[in-house]
Amino acid sequence: MESKKIIYLDNAATSWPKPPTVAEAMERSMRESAANPGRGSHAMAVKASRVLFETRKRLARLFRISNPNDIAFALNTTHALNLAIQGMLKQGDHVIATTVEHNSVRRPLEALKRKLGIQVTYIGTDAKGLLNVKEVERAILPNTKMIVVTHSSNLLGSIIPVAEIGEIARRRNVKLLVDAAQSAGVLPIDVEGMGIDLLAFPGHKGLMGPQGTGGLYIHPNLELEPLMHGGTGSKSEAPEQPTIRPDRYEAGTQNTVGLAGLSEGVGFILKETTEVIHNQEQRLTFQLMEGLQGIPGITLLGPDIGVERTAIVSFLLEGVDPSEMAFLLDQQFGIAVRAGFHCTPLGHETAGSYETGAVRASPGYFTEKSEIVSMIEAVEEISRNLRNGK
Repeated sequence: MESKKIIYLDNAATSWPKPPTVAEAMERSMRESAANPGRGSHAMAVKASRVLFETRKRLARLFRISNPNDIAFALNTTHALNLAIQGMLKQGDHVIATTVEHNSVRRPLEALKRKLGIQVTYIGTDAKGLLNVKEVERAILPNTKMIVVTHSSNLLGSIIPVAEIGEIARRRNVKLLVDAAQSAGVLPIDVEGMGIDLLAFPGHKGLMGPQGTGGLYIHPNLELEPLMHGGTGSKSEAPEQPTIRPDRYEAGTQNTVGLAGLSEGVGFILKETTEVIHNQEQRLTFQLMEGLQGIPGITLLGPDIGVERTAIVSFLLEGVDPSEMAFLLDQQFGIAVRAGFHCTPLGHETAGSYETGAVRASPGYFTEKSEIVSMIEAVEEISRNLRNGK
């Protein structure tokens, strides 16, 4: 029996499908170069090391990073953010963040607040997730060490003006950490041009790679305390973690197979370009918003139609719990979305949806216009049945 075709609108969580070359590269790596990278001089180990370096080079090209070795691989954005936050902040430091941050930023900050007594200031955005950068500069104190911002809200799709904040951070001698979970591979990122000192990114979302991959760019003039200590294959005679990059931040065996897939995902983006990808996703996003806003009882969250955003459409239907909506879309229509709080309670407080959560639909580069039409028709049917008491 044939399985029902899935309409996948959960790309903000993990992109799917991937370019075919991603799985092909992973299979090839497993067959030909699955030895430990950096842990031996035999041919397979050298080949595995080459896979990692090629992935770094492609990421460096995408993010305009001068030295690929300034990229430390991580399991995901959360891992990378923890390396940046815990590796840099000390007792007495002050940090500025926003009210649309993911828990991957908020929870490490709050943990250090309890543990070390750091100060944290959350700058509010408006209800649509748009930030006034002047508020960021006004919040800077003599002991401000870091500004951390999400490049794009994973709930609202709003885009934070990173380059403007980067200019402020450089002028005021404050380090800028950017959470690129929703922007890497979709929006253009130039770490030098935008004044980014630390860039945390996932491999499994916009970069089209597999889960369990990601990384952190660390400015060459910035040293972090490693999050983990252990074997690196270098300076093995020393009791301390080596200082050379990227070894200092990559204790343990790396995910060579996954990073081989990530390399192909990044290669696909470099070929297609972020401009083409973003424009395609934004067209689909506006199509979905236009269709949903005409349905009685629908409330859309985030910037208005026509305002630049990433491919995230969060909404509420009056009288229907978001979790029930997601269940009905999945079970009755074969449409995959996500409901709940999306790991950003601050974002829901900002948007006014904290009491209920929301439904989030997130198209991707491979989403078809007909699938957007099917999503709109499904929500219309659910709304109509509600009004008719079914």
